[in-house]
Formats: sequence, C-alpha cells, structure tokens
Amino acid sequence: MKIGYLSTIYHTSFLLKSGKFKFQGSDNIEWTLYPTGPGMMKAFESGEIDLGYIGLPPAMIGISKGMRIKCIAGGHIEGTVMVAPGSYRSYKEIGNLREVLKQFEGKNIGTPSSGSIHDVIIRSMIKGFDINLKNYPWADFIPDAIISSEIAAGVGTPSLATVASMQFDSKVVIPPEKLWPNNPSYGIVVQEKSIDEAPEFIMKFLKAHEDASNFIREYPEDAAEIAASEMGVVDKDFVLKTYTVSPHYCASLPEDYIESTLDFTPILKELGYIEKDLKKEDIFNLDFIREIHMENAHY
Repeated sequence: MKIGYLSTIYHTSFLLKSGKFKFQGSDNIEWTLYPTGPGMMKAFESGEIDLGYIGLPPAMIGISKGMRIKCIAGGHIEGTVMVAPGSYRSYKEIGNLREVLKQFEGKNIGTPSSGSIHDVIIRSMIKGFDINLKNYPWADFIPDAIISSEIAAGVGTPSLATVASMQFDSKVVIPPEKLWPNNPSYGIVVQEKSIDEAPEFIMKFLKAHEDASNFIREYPEDAAEIAASEMGVVDKDFVLKTYTVSPHYCASLPEDYIESTLDFTPILKELGYIEKDLKKEDIFNLDFIREIHMENAHY
C-alpha cells in the first residue's frame, strides 16, 4: 500500500511509520512525504498513492473534479491557527475577530499553498478586508517570512505556532476554535478502488490509526518522544508543545466533523475552487470507521 503523508507532526503517520503500532501489512507500506494537501492530491490523481493524510478541502476539490476518492476516517479537528509578532493584539486581548484582522489591512498574510485547508479558511475570513494573501509551497517558509517582514502574520498548523514561538516574539492572534470551529484539519482519504481491493488492510490500518490517536491523547509524552525520533529534526518538547495547541485527536467521523466539512462547500464555490455542490455521500464512506469506532468521538 502506498501512503502519502505531510510533515504535520501531530498526525498519526509518524507513530505508524515508527513501527510501534504494527499490524498485518504494515511492513509493506511505502510512505511518501508531500509538502501540502494540494500536492498530495496530484499524487492521488496520478495514482502514485492509495491512501493519504490530508485536510478535507483539497480532497473536496479533487472529488468535485471527478476523482474517485473518499474520506474514511478523521484524525484531528481545529488545526489552523494564525500567528503574528507579539506587537499585534490577539483575539484573547480584543475579543473580536474583525478588530484582530483590521490590524493587518494593507499588509500580507502568509499561508500554505492555494487550495489547502489553511488557505481556504483564511480567504473566507479576510473577505472584505484590504489584506493580501501570500501562498507558500512549504509551511516551513512562513516563520522566516514573518521575521523578514515579507508578511505580517502566518496561518497554518499548530506546528507553525510552536516554530514561531521558538524563533521570535510571537503569539497566536486567532486560535483554532475561532478561525473555523470543528474544522476537519485532517482525515484519512483513500482511492475508491482500494476500498474494493484491500478492505482488510484498510480495517487494520484504521484500527492502528485509532490506537495511535488514543495514544497521543492518553500518553502525550511517550507519543511525542516517538514522533520526534521518527521525524528526526525536532525534539520531544517541540512535539509536546504542538500537541497542546489544539488537542483534539480521534479517528471518528461524528456529525460535527461532517457538517463542518460540508460547510466548506459554499466557500469553495465562492472562491472558484469547485463548481458544484457536494453531498455527504460524495465525500465520506463511513462503513469502516463505524465498525472500528463505535463509541462517542474523542475530539
């Protein structure tokens, strides 16, 4: 099985890649790293990967264009934050989103590539403001762009908040739950043909994914140590700090997750990313996760 993953450290990919959550077939997985969700969608389109860790808006864009893929599990919600230098006032200080965003009028805000979940969320937020959005092929470029004053703020994963706090005097100016409540920051997406051809592997993979999600919630220090060792360029403290920015880890697909995903449809149409409405059944296949995760969601 060929699986695509991102550099997002709180994804269970790093725990599963480590070999700590072995299952039948896990030794035969071919893992490939992609810079962003839209980049991974190109790999889905070309057949380079069978399964991937990805934010739902890029998957929705692909589905609208006829790609035969489905989201079969969740992973995390509310994984988009906005960070800026400490001189800017935050939502916690002001208590009003419009007042926070007004500080950035006439300036640039950086975010990952066009069509990523972060790009879609911030574009929907800055509508009506004189704010320019600058897309970066790798989220890792954003902190340096803030330091050089190329951009005034950055929007990305909780890892962005952790990196920024280490590199300069920064703060989270808009927290995840205020940018887009319950947003599907990532899920497990699979080629429809793999659902037919490899259902046993998918079940085993999702069980391991669920176990790893629980491990992050219940044993964050141990999970952080494994993830840091697997990534190789960050330490345990970095991962732990990132885990706490938005600690909502689970493999389930509850109605809140699904409804929040569908709420992206009119925004994606308005931004010109898709042309037609998408329904629940266009995006999701719940057959596997209903067998694996029968209890209430842990988000």
